[in-house]
Amino acid sequence: MSSAGRGPSGPRSIPGASAAGGQDATLWAVLASAADAREYCQSWLAIQCRLIAGVLGGVVLLRLPGAESYSAVAVWPDVRRDMSYLTPVAQQALAERRGIVVPRKGAPDATAPSLQIGYPVESVGVLHGVVVLEIAARPEAEVQAGLRQLHWGAAGLELMLCQQEVARVGETRDRLQTVLEVVASAAAHERYAAAATALATDLATRLNCERVSIGFQHGGQVRIDAVSHSAQFKDRTNLLRAVATAMDEAVDQNATIVVPPPAGSAPLVRRANAALVTEHGSGNVCTVPMTVSGQPAGALTLERAGGRPFDAATLELCEAIAGLAGPMLDVHRREDRWFGARLAFWWREKLAQLFGPRHGGLKLAAIALVALVGFLALARGEFRVSAATVLEPQLQLAATAPFNGYIREAPARAGDLVKKGALLARLDDRELKLERLKYLSQEEEFAKQMRSAFADRNHAQVQILGAQLEQAKAQVARVEEQLQRTALAAPFDGVVVSGDLSQQLGAPVERGTVLFEIAPLSEFRLVLKVDERDVAFLRVGQRGALLLAAFPDEQIGFEVTGITPVSTPRDGRNYFRVEAKLDRTDPRMRPNMEGVGKVGIDRRRYLWIWTRQALDALRLVAWSWLP
Repeated sequence: MSSAGRGPSGPRSIPGASAAGGQDATLWAVLASAADAREYCQSWLAIQCRLIAGVLGGVVLLRLPGAESYSAVAVWPDVRRDMSYLTPVAQQALAERRGIVVPRKGAPDATAPSLQIGYPVESVGVLHGVVVLEIAARPEAEVQAGLRQLHWGAAGLELMLCQQEVARVGETRDRLQTVLEVVASAAAHERYAAAATALATDLATRLNCERVSIGFQHGGQVRIDAVSHSAQFKDRTNLLRAVATAMDEAVDQNATIVVPPPAGSAPLVRRANAALVTEHGSGNVCTVPMTVSGQPAGALTLERAGGRPFDAATLELCEAIAGLAGPMLDVHRREDRWFGARLAFWWREKLAQLFGPRHGGLKLAAIALVALVGFLALARGEFRVSAATVLEPQLQLAATAPFNGYIREAPARAGDLVKKGALLARLDDRELKLERLKYLSQEEEFAKQMRSAFADRNHAQVQILGAQLEQAKAQVARVEEQLQRTALAAPFDGVVVSGDLSQQLGAPVERGTVLFEIAPLSEFRLVLKVDERDVAFLRVGQRGALLLAAFPDEQIGFEVTGITPVSTPRDGRNYFRVEAKLDRTDPRMRPNMEGVGKVGIDRRRYLWIWTRQALDALRLVAWSWLP
């Protein structure tokens, strides 16, 4: 604060305060060879204050990578000077994102009026910071000239920021490429042990480590699964036990542990990792936990010789590799286990989710399942045997051809409702009528000859002609009877179950050929096709209920009347024919209607009812395989 109010020729703590040409060259040399942002900004600010007339003081505020707020990276003329009075101007310039000029007010130590200039520093649309200068009061033209100089000079800061961003992007790209190459070296192997060993070896080679170990949790404790440059190792040695303990320490805290710890690191328990350094001669140790599904499942332990500590870039690389390689190695590890181990792990995982702090939906589902199983195991319901059914007529008559002939007409066909005496079909009777005339003429001829023999008193001839006359009369009677049977009529009211001769008019038929089948609509019997697994439960006299596909909204009761011992194979199963009597018939019923019938057996537990078939099938399979 001692330099406040002095002109540009006041005392300076850096070479930029002098007007000598050698000092200018020194400032530009420092600017060109700056090692970091602070040194660059300090030289840049000194040059700007040298080029702009009347500067009393200045400060550069930048938000450095990883920081959340702006901090002073350069102060002129003295780095120890308190520049907090420039804060309002800096905040206004940052908020408005433009250059501003405001007069300084209420400055008790100011010897002359001054102006404060704020100019934001942006790069590629990103606001990085602000430059604030205090200059002695001067004409407007000189102030505008100072603003223009600051505008052009800010390009140097923007260039520095762009170069830093390009460098960070390059480092990130190189780091990502390294991570992908290391993980790819492990992913190229199918077996878990080979993949873990390849990953540890590649990591040890790239990071110049003496030893890299990989371990995963087994039964709550980490076990070493791979060591770099070693396909075979003994997990009982003191060294590997110490490494496993260090991994447990990192996994328990779910944090990266480095020994010796870097400056500014978080306070962590490092006893096991420190013991690995002191007791086993590891100069530097870094243990990084590997997470799977958000939970720590294993760790990487890297050991280096003394004098080569793990820097921040190396730690970031190791954490990236652990984050990507952890799930990949865990998948390899699970796939390498035998079926029993994988099944046991699955059960442990589900039980952990079930009794753990989260997964509320799973817990509700488990409670509902337990309640359902408990209800099914204790509650009882009616046990019924279900079977496919078909309606058959109680009585079914066949209309057959009475003699060899030809179909003349057939008005009825299958599905027609007919009354008693209704014409079903008629056979052609023309040949029968001709045959009847033939036998009638023979009868008259024999009667005439018989009368003539009576007149001649020829008793022998009378007897012969009498026999022939009776034969002719018998033939006439036969033909007349056949003429009466040419018309096939319905024997009762019913439905034509089968038969359709409407497309066969004039076709010949032989005697005894079934032309129609007729069944009454008042009497039906129910046939159940019961699976052989369920037929043992059925008894004559048991009651049941039927639903027909034609009208499934009405239940019809029935009673079992017979169980046939003959089975019928169908779809790879055997079905027994069980007959039942319906409690009532319905005018809508027709023969061969199908549905589903259920026969009530007794009351049993729901769990047994729903699982009996599966249990019986398992018993048969076990019986067939057991010696």
